[in-house]
Amino acid sequence: MKLFIFGMGYTSKVIAARLRAAGWAVAGTGREGTVRFEDRDAVLAALAGASHVLSSVPPARQGGDPVLEAYGEALAAAPASWLGYLSSTGVYGDTGGAWVDETAEVGTGRRSARTAADLAWQDLGARVRVFRLPGIYGPGRSALDRVREGAAKRIMLEGQVFSRVHVEDIASGVVAGMAGPAGVYNLGDDEPSSQNAVIEEAARLMGVAPPPLQTLEEAALSPMALAFYAENRRVANGKAKRVLGWKPAYPTYREGLRALSATTRPIIASAAPEPASSDQR
Repeated sequence: MKLFIFGMGYTSKVIAARLRAAGWAVAGTGREGTVRFEDRDAVLAALAGASHVLSSVPPARQGGDPVLEAYGEALAAAPASWLGYLSSTGVYGDTGGAWVDETAEVGTGRRSARTAADLAWQDLGARVRVFRLPGIYGPGRSALDRVREGAAKRIMLEGQVFSRVHVEDIASGVVAGMAGPAGVYNLGDDEPSSQNAVIEEAARLMGVAPPPLQTLEEAALSPMALAFYAENRRVANGKAKRVLGWKPAYPTYREGLRALSATTRPIIASAAPEPASSDQR
């Protein structure tokens, strides 16, 4: 079995590691890959020999999917039996905290380019699985790291909730999707919750006081972080569980942070961390 990945980054390299451990040959483009995206001959040769193809490349800032624009025709003609695309639950937009599943309307939020890419990948036909992902966390990218770095913030927004997913659960979901039927799948944890609750749990695990509550104005967030707080939704993962037999190893942020805390450097200080001037999801 041979997987070719467009965009070997944080999430896709975890997928690659899982499959290599199972005996797969994996190659790809990106900072962790061995093939340059611009090397058309090399990419076409890789596609010709791949049984599975996955893209984790986000849409361009000006719109359009870089992979489909450069290699859409080649993908349509490729012999691969399976095509996968890592999308975002941002395609659902703001739901005021209501639950959404894969049947919900898309394209109503700020991620219009992502929605267009999501739908374009689906148009490639019956070989395609689209995985819609919420906030991704894992080693080196979690609330534990933000607390340790003094970059964590707690924002006063009543009723604000988000879904999230551990990177290892994305990998297991994508692997499960290789044996399951084509379609769209939400891969998120079981308990959408406020960002404040996650930061507070991370601070508890680190043995420090959580950062103070702030208004959005006081927090002086970046435009990207402000856009993140402008949406409020709960993402249902029932389809992936029913159809793919997927079961997250980290069903809530508590299990995920607890596991990560064993490998996160402790804070060598007695005072609570000073909040930074910007936030990062």
